[in-house]
Amino acid sequence: MPPAPVTAPAQAQPPTPANASESTASPTTAPSSATPPASADTPKLTEPRTPATAPTLQTPPPPLTEPVLPAAPTATPVPLTTAADTPEPATPPTPTTAPTSAPAPLTTAADTPKAATPATPPTTPTPLTPPAKTPELATQPTPPPTPTISPALDAADRDRLLHGTHHAPHSVLGAHQVPGGVAFRAFRPFALGVAVVAGQLKAELHDDGDGFFSGLLPLQGVPEYKLLVAYDGAVQEVEDAYRFLPALGDLDLHLIGEGRHEELWQALGARTMTHQGVTGTRFTVWAPDAQGVRLAGTFNFWDGTGAPLRSLGGTGVWELFMPGVGEGELYKFEITRPDGSKTMRADPMARRTEVPPATSSIVHASHYEWNDAEWLAQRAELPAHKAPLSIYELHLASWRPGLTYRQLAEQLPAYVKDLGFTHVEMMPVAEHPYGGSWGYQVTGFYAPTARLGTPDDFKFLVDALHQAGIGVLMDWVPAHFPRDDWALAEFDGRPLYEHEDPLRAAHPDWGTLEFDFGRREVRNFLVANAVYWCEEFHIDGLRVDAVASMLYLDYSREPGQWTPNEHGGRENLDAVAFLQEMNATVYRRVPGVVTIAEESTAWDGVTRATHHIGPGGFGGLGFGLKWNMGWMHDSLDYMSHEPVHRKHHHGEMTFSMVYAYSENYVLPISHDEVVHGKRSLVSKMPGDWWQQRANLRAYLAFMWAHPGKQLLFMGQEFAQGAEWSETNGPDWWLLDPSYGAEADHRGVRDLVRDLNAVYRHTPALWQLDTDPSGFQWITGDAAEDNVFAFLRYDTDGSPLLAVSNLSPVVRHDYRLGTPEDIPAWHETLNTDTARYGGSDITNPDPIKPEPQPWHGRPTSIRVTLPPLATVWLRPA
Repeated sequence: MPPAPVTAPAQAQPPTPANASESTASPTTAPSSATPPASADTPKLTEPRTPATAPTLQTPPPPLTEPVLPAAPTATPVPLTTAADTPEPATPPTPTTAPTSAPAPLTTAADTPKAATPATPPTTPTPLTPPAKTPELATQPTPPPTPTISPALDAADRDRLLHGTHHAPHSVLGAHQVPGGVAFRAFRPFALGVAVVAGQLKAELHDDGDGFFSGLLPLQGVPEYKLLVAYDGAVQEVEDAYRFLPALGDLDLHLIGEGRHEELWQALGARTMTHQGVTGTRFTVWAPDAQGVRLAGTFNFWDGTGAPLRSLGGTGVWELFMPGVGEGELYKFEITRPDGSKTMRADPMARRTEVPPATSSIVHASHYEWNDAEWLAQRAELPAHKAPLSIYELHLASWRPGLTYRQLAEQLPAYVKDLGFTHVEMMPVAEHPYGGSWGYQVTGFYAPTARLGTPDDFKFLVDALHQAGIGVLMDWVPAHFPRDDWALAEFDGRPLYEHEDPLRAAHPDWGTLEFDFGRREVRNFLVANAVYWCEEFHIDGLRVDAVASMLYLDYSREPGQWTPNEHGGRENLDAVAFLQEMNATVYRRVPGVVTIAEESTAWDGVTRATHHIGPGGFGGLGFGLKWNMGWMHDSLDYMSHEPVHRKHHHGEMTFSMVYAYSENYVLPISHDEVVHGKRSLVSKMPGDWWQQRANLRAYLAFMWAHPGKQLLFMGQEFAQGAEWSETNGPDWWLLDPSYGAEADHRGVRDLVRDLNAVYRHTPALWQLDTDPSGFQWITGDAAEDNVFAFLRYDTDGSPLLAVSNLSPVVRHDYRLGTPEDIPAWHETLNTDTARYGGSDITNPDPIKPEPQPWHGRPTSIRVTLPPLATVWLRPA
């Protein structure tokens, strides 16, 4: 017969000897006024429940040599019901002794909650009497009970989750196999109740307070389940974000840790996906110094308390798959800094943002279908330095103020194609908070600015330009970033994207922060960003801004404000390595693109291959082209002088040919030259309005004939007199036929169109831009006359003769030495033509050489040089 249970006696009772009860049918507890005798018809429980007094051990008991204390209450598995059932089962009468058919589960001391105190405090417990043998049950022994644990979170985990400092929330939340069944734990702040729903079964979880819910279900394995969450006035059935495995693979983590993930945008940021059969969005962010990261957004009412991310190994990457979250949702990361303070940050890898001044990131998935396959296939036929390249630079937001990306696609390609430019160069498109920065202080490196539309809208614009036969270049700014406290600056509480040395981090000119190019993850962030724009948006080239500020440790710094490199020099070796890696990666991955450096110093090898070591001991930086800032400054200075004084500055127009072939150059008349009091291009020219326009036309033709590619900023193509303003854009009204001087501006624009047309169809003007054999001076020393004359050749030896007369007088029968193998020349272009607004002094007839040596050549020609004009001559 099984032993009688131990109850809490009113008085301590001595143990009963084993042989004293042999004639007794059933042993009982000691008599007590607090313990009535057991009834023979006491009902048995159909569900396990926690007794009011300490539970007892059932047959077979262990041999006892010491008195046994009453066991503490154990965590009882949550009863399962079907969805149609009433969740609360009927409660049977409470027996005075525990039924033998329902053994209480055994718990360990560490996991068992403190036992409830009985109404009458117990004294020394009575030891159990060894049971008498029961033949009826001897052949049916009860198996040992399975230990169970409490499903509730311990205090440490609760505290870390509440304060946003938990590195592994998935290890404690969700469903986990434990002794006794499956423990379910949910963290749902503001919820009134949470139930687990698995198929037709449903179980209410216990409210543990502070938004925590838990329960232990007697299941053999973790099922597919959902949570039924009750709020005030609403009940939601949702997937549990903490039941999912990491949605980021080991290879991704390895490449991120190595700083070699060339498709970083595929691994970090917000990406919609189907994970373990459930649709949602994976959120990942790199924040190695954070104590914890939580996700806040429109999907959780901007309260990230219940959405902590997990840390994935030692890479510093945090991850959370959020089921049910899709495109268009706004979000930010709530980061707990090392000092315990918190900061809300936009996603550095966000591919879409709110329209500034709003700063949230937006979940985005592209659905755009490209139609530019023909363009992409042919763009790699010629490298940029051996192809015609005439660039129209513009600021998208102000080119036609108020137009969206898609509206621009209706107007910009047609305008640029009509003028004959081969490419457009867009000032920075990446998201930036302050419009007055023109895009050069970037906060969203992976997102086109939302001011003009969505990322797919921007793709539509690029596609339209490609279909019109126009390449797309984009300004890219990897040198620095602003200090906005919601963006990259001290992103996780310590210097992360910026250099840890304050002297290296702070940019002295712009009040911004410089990237730490020596940190592999930061370098990866930028290299992948360059690839991203070229691959995802089909950008044909990147013009890299402020390269000089990256290359020199002492850039704009006084002695004592910078620290030499490991060799004692002023070169930023980390920046050199970054630029080399960026160029090598982009050219390897994206055939046909070009990278262009805005580099204002004489750094050796900007456009030299990275594996070719120069005299300074460095490999080339690997750019395809470099802005010729020296030519721009010298030539504009020359043109700003009155013609009578130009003879004293003659060398400013010829000096560029001393170094013209040291790099692959672009001749830039950019936005920087027509703002901040520098005046527009036509306004830089001396003289009256007629002379200003004549000077401008002559200068543009000289520029188009000079070795190098061309770049002209918007508004200068029609001689806008005012400086550019990002709020107003070009003065298009100057081209209104009702405006009295419209013909003057239209004439300059007609010249630009013709310059581009002749340029594209004359290989001598672009085929050997980087080869000295493509250029010969006729006269470069006619300072008294303000005359420059030179020959350009193509690969077949066919020449073009360019002559500029930058004095306001007509020069009749001006003699120029010429190659003897050209029987006659004809005028291809003359900037003084009446249709351009000039005086129409031209050379209408073929010009034949004379056998009179001149300028060191056996033959010569006599031409009429118009005032303040450039003439192009080709073999007749």
